[in-house]
Amino acid sequence: MTRYIEGQLFGKGYKICVVVSRFNSLVTERLLEGAIDAFSRSGLDLADLTVIRTPGALEIPATARRAVASGKYDGLVCLGAVVRGDTPHFDYVSAESVKGVAQLSMQAEIPVIMGILTTDTMEQALDRAGAKAGNKGFEAARGLLEMIHVFAEIGS
Repeated sequence: MTRYIEGQLFGKGYKICVVVSRFNSLVTERLLEGAIDAFSRSGLDLADLTVIRTPGALEIPATARRAVASGKYDGLVCLGAVVRGDTPHFDYVSAESVKGVAQLSMQAEIPVIMGILTTDTMEQALDRAGAKAGNKGFEAARGLLEMIHVFAEIGS
């Protein structure tokens, strides 16, 4: 008989960390609100939620690595918004912040979820932060809850 391992969407009893950038706060605050909403709906006691703010998206991976290394959390979500401008700055910041979170995700013993938006326009970013395309912060939080359960079921 085939055994399936699937995530669950309840958060009661877990310690969660969200690392969120302040840059493009019009977007990132909405992403954070979406994540908090998802955690709240899952039964997570919001006293078990830690939010760490970074200046920008480039600082997210190093901050997330320290949060993971602290051993205080069952899972971590990284939220940010990098919007294309007129210079190559977008390419460097988006690539390095996403790559840093991806590397941490593969090395960490706990789930690390990437919720950094990389968009061409501010309108696209706002759409993904709750306007037209749902709230990617909410989705990242739900993804984290599922992965916490998947990791627990797989074991070490």
